[in-house]
Amino acid sequence: MKKERICIVGDGLSGLMTGLALNKLDGLEVHLISRKNEHSKDRRTTAISASNYEFFNNVVEKLDKKLFWPSKKINLFYETKDQNMNFLNFNEYNKNLMYVFENDKIKEILIKEIKKKKIKTFQKNINKLKDLDGYDMKILCLGRNSKIYQSIVDKRSLNKDYNEIAITGYVKHNLKNLNTAQYFLKDGPFAILPFSKNNFSFVWSVDKEFLTKDINSIVKSKIYEILKTKKIQISNQQSYPLMLNLKRTYYKNDILIMGEGLHTVHPVAGQGFNLVLRDINKLQEILNYYTRLGMSLKSTPALEDFTSNRKSENIITGIGIDLTHNFFKQNKLLDPFKEKILKNISKNSALKKISKFISNQGLSI
Repeated sequence: MKKERICIVGDGLSGLMTGLALNKLDGLEVHLISRKNEHSKDRRTTAISASNYEFFNNVVEKLDKKLFWPSKKINLFYETKDQNMNFLNFNEYNKNLMYVFENDKIKEILIKEIKKKKIKTFQKNINKLKDLDGYDMKILCLGRNSKIYQSIVDKRSLNKDYNEIAITGYVKHNLKNLNTAQYFLKDGPFAILPFSKNNFSFVWSVDKEFLTKDINSIVKSKIYEILKTKKIQISNQQSYPLMLNLKRTYYKNDILIMGEGLHTVHPVAGQGFNLVLRDINKLQEILNYYTRLGMSLKSTPALEDFTSNRKSENIITGIGIDLTHNFFKQNKLLDPFKEKILKNISKNSALKKISKFISNQGLSI
């Protein structure tokens, strides 16, 4: 029986994971297309939930667990006039809440797996959709700014420019038992993500006006203040603009958008790539259902099913993250009330359970 051909355009984490996940399905031939002469490094880290880590394990054979740093504790702090108030803690003793990995290292693993599985790869600059003629399904994993999306989506996407930048970097330290933490500071949320015994990455979201200041000195001072030590080394520091983009149109005919092209969210909740992995997982599940029935992809409502299953969660999650970010933004009138609200949150065990479940599984049950 002739296999149906799927092409995936883009060799970032989203494209590579999509290719490997769909390659596991019988009856499909997967091709991966990347841009010519583009080998930019992604010197950042990514946090994924425990359920998405299991999905990684299902997609990649013999996954090197040493590349994923587990966290059993996550601490949340809110900056008050006098201190950083620890208003909520998530603790597990017998299982991990999340895992952090270095993007470049995982990308290398995924590329090796692509070669091992003998997935056909091509270097080709895709400038128009006609360049993809001949495939039964086309999946675009081209990031959030690709102009090629304009011929697929309508103008009803939810867009918001935060007028903020995310400052990221690595920190080497000698502290003991440093946990994953989120600090809601007056200048913006600051996340600490350990990825080895003596290293963590940080993500600090601040107003764009910081670009006119000495960012390096400001970052150093802030980390000194949080960790209560100056015995650190900072590297790989960079920044990028922050925005909210939630597309309402996911596909057109046999062409599907995936990854950040579908949803770009604020990093405050660390849910960006988690949403992507849930999308890939659902797409694999839907295509597996139809291919097992022996149906051709073009005769199925697979992409419509995918949209119905994923759009609501992606939009609700994106808006929820936006509301969370707005709640914690500095406001002289509301800040005293926030402190009272946050002091009572830790006493609400039901809220903690719901928050933990959503962070791990998303909104789908």
